[in-house]
Amino acid sequence: MFVEGGLHPEQIKALRKMSLERRAEIALGFIRSMQRLKGAALRTQHPDWSEEKISEALREFISNGRT
Repeated sequence: MFVEGGLHPEQIKALRKMSLERRAEIALGFIRSMQRLKGAALRTQHPDWSEEKISEALREFISNGRT
């Protein structure tokens, strides 16, 4: 069940039971997934860009929080 504006109480309970290391692993996995998805989107939007340019745009996206 989705709770508007936040997590479901059962999700909060599950997160609190996890170790800090496990929560960090999940967060890092999310970041890696976001980077892959954003990289794929940039490659689609800019097929003429080099991998170096894609990497530069990803770094800028992450540091500036741009969409």
